[in-house]
Amino acid sequence: MKIVDHYLDWATKSPSPNFSDRKNDIDLIVIHCISLPEGEYANSNIEDLFLNKIDCLKHDSFKSLEKLKVSSHLLVRRDGTVIQFVPFDKCAWHAGESSYDGRKNCNDFSIGIELEGCIGDIFTEQQYTELSAILKELKSVYGIKNIVGHSDIAPGRKLDPGENFNWERVADV
Repeated sequence: MKIVDHYLDWATKSPSPNFSDRKNDIDLIVIHCISLPEGEYANSNIEDLFLNKIDCLKHDSFKSLEKLKVSSHLLVRRDGTVIQFVPFDKCAWHAGESSYDGRKNCNDFSIGIELEGCIGDIFTEQQYTELSAILKELKSVYGIKNIVGHSDIAPGRKLDPGENFNWERVADV
């Protein structure tokens, strides 16, 4: 497993149009969680959201997603499947209004990784296995030292990945 041309060679590529050029070097990884609708898995809704193809009439909770342009670099599904939407040398739109270590707009200097799940979920063994391999490779290639949750860069606004995310599982990667 390695990174080739800013893509994980083992990830399925599903290019999102929702990205921009980077303004800063990468020095942060942000862990998120997502499910659409909340608590429902193994569907195409997350991918559809990141590709601007989500049918907002499909579920009542999707109405707020209309015209939303978001993406993440990676999605790790509950079965461990990894999908890459944006190459690491580009800025994915995952963090929103955010700050870390006195710097605003974390999208400019971070890599966003979504875990399929909800803040109240227990994440799967397959997700932790893939996430650990991904973090090890990202740290090696890009020299990243800081890994945080979305809740750490947008406190009061975001709660993910949630209190059930086991930070010890990725601390020594």
